[in-house]
Amino acid sequence: MEYVTVQGEEVPALGLGTWRLTGQDCREAVETALELGYRHIDTAQAYGNERQVGEAIAASDVDREDVFVTTKLGAGAREYDDAVRATEESLAKLRTEYVDLLLIHWPNGRFPGSSIPMPGSGVPHGETLDAMNTLVDRGKVRHVGVSNFDVDLLDEARSLSEAPILTDQVQFHPYWDQSELLDYCAIHDVMLTAYSPLAHGGVLDDPELADVGRRYGKTAAQVALRWVIQHDNVCTIPKATSREHLEQNLDVFDFELTDAEMDRVAQPSKLRTLSGFVRARLSG
Repeated sequence: MEYVTVQGEEVPALGLGTWRLTGQDCREAVETALELGYRHIDTAQAYGNERQVGEAIAASDVDREDVFVTTKLGAGAREYDDAVRATEESLAKLRTEYVDLLLIHWPNGRFPGSSIPMPGSGVPHGETLDAMNTLVDRGKVRHVGVSNFDVDLLDEARSLSEAPILTDQVQFHPYWDQSELLDYCAIHDVMLTAYSPLAHGGVLDDPELADVGRRYGKTAAQVALRWVIQHDNVCTIPKATSREHLEQNLDVFDFELTDAEMDRVAQPSKLRTLSGFVRARLSG
């Protein structure tokens, strides 16, 4: 395992994402991941699986302090009292006295270029961050952060929070350019946490990535994961359920892409991103 060092904290560069994992499938995936060596687990109140994540961590042979656990505040937990209450409930479900990282899951506002509202709320970010800072002071939360914030919103969040913003969790993969956000994070010592690093499965049959992978005996998916974590100040949280895929995702630390290969893998395309998302939804 490699680590991202940000603001003095060492965060495992590759963790397990649990979006759309529920019930026994979620518990078994987390248990298997911890057995294989994963030490970074990401969940959220909106996922409805914090209880299963907590059960898996409690049942493992891994000490709690050796696992970096992230959860996120849902849209109904943005007012000060609601954020504190919801976090306490999350801690109970996760069977832990603290979480390593608490995020605002979605910002207020609308998706860029559309009238579609983001799944945030009308509560000012400052009020939610005040509650999160209180939880840090009480020892319930070690670090705070945000998710799906663009550069302007991240800059605002940093100015509103007494505790440093450790990360911005966003979509990032070879088809989705995050250059502006990466530059900002590098300047201000903020980690970018990449979700959907495999473009919702879109990279799996990518011929360019497969060709790069043949040189190292790696799959297209492994090349995509290596590409993501090879960026400075970036960790990633791919979702997987089978032991085979969990093992493959973890097997990306024994090779390094050249600068030319990094450029070759990057293929910004909103169409490919959308295609992967739709295909993943249709396949369940």
